[in-house]
Amino acid sequence: MTGISFWLNGSETHIPAGESPTRTLLDWLREVRGLKGTKEGCNEGDCGACTVILRDKTGARAVNSCILFLPQLDGRAIRTVEGITSPNGQMHPVQQAMISHHGSQCGFCTPGFIASMTAAHLNGDTAHDDTLAGNLCRCTGYAPIIRAAMAAESAPIPDWLEKDVDFICPKISSGGEAEGRGGQTAPLRPRNTDALAALYAATPEATLIAGATDIGLWVTKQLRALNPVIFLNGIPDLQEITESETGLRLGAMVTIARLREAVQHSHPALAELLRRFASAQIRNTATIGGNIANGSPIGDSPPALIAAGATLHLRRGAERRALPLEDFFLDYRKQDRRPGEFVEAITLPPAPDLSCYKLSKRFDQDISALCGCFNITVTDGRITAARIAFGGMAGIPKRAPATEAALTGSLWSEATIRVAMGALAKDYQPLSDMRASATYRLSAAQNLLLRCFYERAGLETSVLRVAP
Repeated sequence: MTGISFWLNGSETHIPAGESPTRTLLDWLREVRGLKGTKEGCNEGDCGACTVILRDKTGARAVNSCILFLPQLDGRAIRTVEGITSPNGQMHPVQQAMISHHGSQCGFCTPGFIASMTAAHLNGDTAHDDTLAGNLCRCTGYAPIIRAAMAAESAPIPDWLEKDVDFICPKISSGGEAEGRGGQTAPLRPRNTDALAALYAATPEATLIAGATDIGLWVTKQLRALNPVIFLNGIPDLQEITESETGLRLGAMVTIARLREAVQHSHPALAELLRRFASAQIRNTATIGGNIANGSPIGDSPPALIAAGATLHLRRGAERRALPLEDFFLDYRKQDRRPGEFVEAITLPPAPDLSCYKLSKRFDQDISALCGCFNITVTDGRITAARIAFGGMAGIPKRAPATEAALTGSLWSEATIRVAMGALAKDYQPLSDMRASATYRLSAAQNLLLRCFYERAGLETSVLRVAP
């Protein structure tokens, strides 16, 4: 690996060439630097014991170090639990609050909680149920931890953490860009999309690494040796969000957290769906392009984007093409993407009538049993357009053409909805698996269409607000 530089707990750190590009930050911290406060629990980004604070030009955020590769740190600042305390041993307010409110018992999960709470404190984020949804505790219970987070809300940000702002990107020398091809062991780190296009066209067998929230598990769980790899985190133009008359153009490297913030007002149903996209740590690194290119039939974003009428932008070398997002998914884990071609951007048009629903065994941080998204336009009491898409109902995220046809042109009424519910059986033949049976999936999908109607009629349908 070509050398990389970053700030670790307030000091500049350089990792010389030769280190594996797919070595995780967690392994490096514990095995090389001896910083063992950060723990390994699940080693897949679920439990939060490995949480550290990453800071760059876009701000501070909690991330999972167990699936974060070293090249993703270049030009950034990292704080582990050891660096949250001041150099002279003074505790951060959230650390003191955890002691005062008895928020720790065995302590294994505590460093991760401290990191998540500190990141939230840096950002003034008091939505503790959201920010701590990616940290699991099996002995203390969450009530004293939430009390500790609340108690620290008004405390000032310690000076020693504010200094990280002076250290990040501009003052850290970059390790540069690897030049090798083919069987190289160094990572490839292009700095713009033109460089990426040329590099990937010449090295189509390479693995593209965006947020690594899925590919990280290839290394930690499947023990796969990835070679060659191309890291996308150093490409600013893939991280841009631009607005035009046709909607929002989202660069493929826009994180789920940034996407959620960007659509909070324009697409509130999508923003609410993304609140349940994994955990805060995963949302802070996972990208919209990666969630699409992954091709999972139960990915959370594609059904909503398809229902909204999103367009996918692909690039191979100098050639660009655009296609409706639903046409990208061909079969289970098979997409319309040629060797050397990558997702460059997604255009999300306005969708004021979009409704999104996710069903899973847990409310937070769980994979969908199914996800249903409805974009139904009603004019003068009649349905004039309908786009409906589901995840978890087929081998790909898929529209419901028979159901859309049953709705379009009909009166907006419960009777119309109940007729259309029957048409869903023509659109999907779902499978049974560990998350849900085929019977449950079809019945639940039909009920989600009815739920959409009731919700737009002003009835309360949220499980978070319905009272007995």
